[in-house]
This record gives sequence, C-alpha cells and structure tokens, in this order.
Amino acid sequence: MSTHDLYANAPGDPVWPVPASGSARFTWEYEDGRERLLALYQKGKDKQWDGAKRIDWELEVDPYDPLGTPDDVLTLHGTRHWSRMTEKDKGELRRHYAAWQFSQFLHGEQGAMICAARIVESVPDLDAKFYSATQTMDEARHAEIYSRFLHEKIGMLYPINDHLQALLGDTLRDSRWDMPYLGMQVLIEGLALAAFGMIRDTTDKPLPKQILAYVMQDEARHVAFGRMALRDYYRQLTDAERREREEFVIEGCHLMRDRLRGVEVLENFGIPRREAEEYSERNEFLHLFRKLLFSRIVPCVKDIGLWGERLQKAYLDMGVFDLGDSNLDLLMTQDEEVAEALDRERFATEERERVAEVTEAIAQGAEG
Repeated sequence: MSTHDLYANAPGDPVWPVPASGSARFTWEYEDGRERLLALYQKGKDKQWDGAKRIDWELEVDPYDPLGTPDDVLTLHGTRHWSRMTEKDKGELRRHYAAWQFSQFLHGEQGAMICAARIVESVPDLDAKFYSATQTMDEARHAEIYSRFLHEKIGMLYPINDHLQALLGDTLRDSRWDMPYLGMQVLIEGLALAAFGMIRDTTDKPLPKQILAYVMQDEARHVAFGRMALRDYYRQLTDAERREREEFVIEGCHLMRDRLRGVEVLENFGIPRREAEEYSERNEFLHLFRKLLFSRIVPCVKDIGLWGERLQKAYLDMGVFDLGDSNLDLLMTQDEEVAEALDRERFATEERERVAEVTEAIAQGAEG
C-alpha cells in the first residue's frame, strides 16, 4: 500500500524541494586528520548493523496500544471529552499519538540523512567527510526502520510537523557549511535523542524499545561528531559570527519546543485548534516532557561555545537553563550501554531457547 494512503492528514505535494546554496568543497590532503574524529569514523564503521536482522520484526504490536501509554498522560485525560470516549476511542487516540510521534521521528531521520550528505559535500576537512559518510548510512537505516514500524505495525502516518519542517528548511537553505551541523547534529538530533530516550525508558513493549535503543546507540556518535567539529571551529569565530549562530539556536529551540504539542492529533478527534493548544499547555506530563527534551541540547550548545547572554536568557525563560550542567558524556555512554545490554539479554534468551529445543529433540529421539 502506498504511504500516501496511510496518512491521517493529506501531506501535500509528494516532494518538498528545498533550494540549496553553498559550495561543495574538495581537499587534496588525504593523510592528516584529527585523531578523535578518525577514531569516531572507525567506530562508525565498526558499529554498522542491519535493521532487518538485528531487530526482531516478528514481535507483535497492538496498534491501539503500541507503547503502553497510561491514560493519565494523554492530553485529553480529565477533560470534558474524555468521559465521552469509549475504550475503542481511547485505543484509536493512542494509535494516532504513536503514529504522529514516530512519523516525526521518520521525517526527522530523512532530514538527518540529507543534512549528513550535505556535510559530506560542504565540510572542508576529509576526516569530517569520512565520518559524515558513515552517518548518512546510519540515518538511512533509521528512516528505513521507522518507516517499517509505521507501515507494518501502526498502519498510519502523519505529515511532517510545520515547526520541524521550518527548522529543516532553515538548516538546509543556509550556505554556511557549519549550519547542517548546528541545525541537525545539535538541535534536531539532540531533541530526538531525548525523546527516544524517554520512550525507550518508559515503554514496556519490546519492539519499540529495541528500535529506540539501537537507533540511540548510533545517535550518540552523531552528537559526539557535531560537538567535536563545531567546538574546534567556533573557537575561531568573531563575536558577531557567534551571535548569529546563537540567534539561530534560540529560534530553533523555540520551534522545537512548539513542535511537541501533538495538536494535529486532537484536531483529528474534533477538538478545535485553540482548545487543543490549551489542553496541551495545561498537561503536566507534556510540560515535563518538553523540559526534559532539552536535556541533550542545552549542555551541547554550552559545550561548543555558544553561551552568550542572550542565549542564556532564552534558556532561563524556557525554564531549561539548569540543564546546561548535565553530563552529556555520561548520557551518551548510557545510551551505548542500554543497547549492548539489550543485545546480551535478547541473544542469551535465544541461546537458552535453542538449547532447550535441542535437548527436547534429543529426549524425543531417545524415547522413539
């Protein structure tokens, strides 16, 4: 079935053309490179995996409760609409929310794939081109996996959110070679990592937990790459150039914060937009969710040297300034460890099952 037949809302034109500007940059230095980036490139090669094989796609998913979402975190819970909803309606609401959320992950991963390809083209250093080439493959795999989950397990998609589309457009249209790093590696990837982590750590459903854990293992490397490259480059910027990038970060963070309401879902359940926005603003879980989503962005922005007064004030106003002291390296290490632990648990279980099957077969043969 065509993806267009599965969209909850019409996605508009089948192709979104974004005018690109800027130079493709070649370098003739093939030997020297930054040791840390080349080590990350080696890790990127070593950690390649096949989403069709590493993920257990045989696991069943209830499309009407794909993440095990409790009633009290749903935006409509406790409103005048909730009491009129049947159990079937509530299941449909969960399905729509999962479709909306994972659709934004899917669209973001396509954007990340395009941005990584742009970095290969435009970045002046060969070590960064090498790593970005591995990231382009990672992002293609992530888009493939989220697409398969939505098509086969949920059976519904949502169009790209307006705010995510705006940030992607701004990132891709900018001719400066560092902007795909800043827009994608720091803002969009940082926010996605936090969103993936919150779902990974709260869902009791094995298939989405696998998907998110394995994707996050890759994304931890991507954010590390962005930090390394931008930290080196931003030391050389003038104050005016640094302020321009801080303004971009401020605008991008506001777009990302406003992206997280899921108002499109409530509109599909007959809730007027203004009322849907009010429910989203009052929902305590969404307030916490939106704050924690900046747990990866704020320390990264601080780490790469964008920490002017205006940017700090913006984070104070958003209530996320204190996240600047988060230990980003520890968070990334934990992302790696969660995926590896999940692999050990899964494959140990499979080995025990295989041994049990062999033992049973031997016993049956002896009885025969």
